[in-house]
Amino acid sequence: MSIIEVQQDRKKSPFYPRQADLDRINQWHEWKGYRSADGFYELGLEYFAQRNSTGVFDLTPMSKYRITGPDALDYLNRLVTRDMSKIKPGRVAYAVWCDDEGQVIDDGTIFHLNEGEYRVCSQERHMSWFQAAAIGMDVSIVDETEDICGLAVQGPTSFSILKNMGLDGVENLKPFGLMALDFQGTELMISRTGFTGDLGYELWISPNVALQLWDALFGAGKFHGITAIGTEALELARIEAGFIAAYIDFLPANVTVRSGRSRSPLELGLAWLVDFKKPNFNGRRALVEEKKRGSTWRFVKLDIEGNKEAHHSYIYATKKGGKSIGFITSAAWSPVCKQNIALGTVRTPYGKVGDKLYVEIYYQLEMHWSRVMAEATVVGKPFWDPPRKRATPPGPN
Repeated sequence: MSIIEVQQDRKKSPFYPRQADLDRINQWHEWKGYRSADGFYELGLEYFAQRNSTGVFDLTPMSKYRITGPDALDYLNRLVTRDMSKIKPGRVAYAVWCDDEGQVIDDGTIFHLNEGEYRVCSQERHMSWFQAAAIGMDVSIVDETEDICGLAVQGPTSFSILKNMGLDGVENLKPFGLMALDFQGTELMISRTGFTGDLGYELWISPNVALQLWDALFGAGKFHGITAIGTEALELARIEAGFIAAYIDFLPANVTVRSGRSRSPLELGLAWLVDFKKPNFNGRRALVEEKKRGSTWRFVKLDIEGNKEAHHSYIYATKKGGKSIGFITSAAWSPVCKQNIALGTVRTPYGKVGDKLYVEIYYQLEMHWSRVMAEATVVGKPFWDPPRKRATPPGPN
């Protein structure tokens, strides 16, 4: 008797042929059914491309849903905690959506394409949830995940590269702005958005002209240090920017089994995204109650002494340890900030900006494990926050 193992091939992004040509390390992972690169060359090279020139990351596996219909705005306002009536056409909004208990299911960006026409982009797949939330509303929800591919073009030379491509008007695009241009007879959508906390853009286009877009982009960036990057380099930039990620800094509420393992937007430092003036949205009642009584958890950004990265470490109120008050969710040594940084979650009332906490770090040197209780300071601002990410127009580079 023989056992035949059948392995379904992962989908390949329309940009994959160019990525495969550049790949030197053959390290890939699965992202929602797609092949996604951990990296192409070496982590340091790719990381510094984002910070010193331009890194290009393939966004194609992201979920993309087009929301249209007479009730599109009312639908989104019920779905997410933010007031979408304030987001005008040509703008992009960062938003979160919750279950009825006010626990975060996911975060993402909502593009207001035209009057009454939106696109929701997120890391996870949500069609069943979105459809359930649309019951009783005159709205159309179309999954465009395979119909639109995307590239994140991030770094100080990104603006100069797009100008070299002849993309007129990009100099007027403000942060979270959106514009559409013609590219070889196909609509190219450009948003001034990204996941690096730096100057950057995202390009969205039909897969039919994906390779032409890649070639034009890399041709224009030839003398501006343009480099393809993978998930590992992007992850380091994300932590420096202080951005949260699903399954890393929080668990989506719709997959948690044990009580207390999910988080509300108030517990993730996203209270600014919750508009209690809206009459109704998913989770509103629970969030109103949480605001009255206070949250159980608090999201923190930590500047940690030393250079030992605090992956999966417990957090304590005193150096003596005792009972932990929280844990680290993301950690890294920041090359540009020259800091040992981390994101984490602690029980209130701990975690106010300026608080001194302690992180229990285990590290290995020559097969010997050591332990250190490192002092950590709670900081309020992102670790990396350059003025150029807000400048309009960005300066040439």
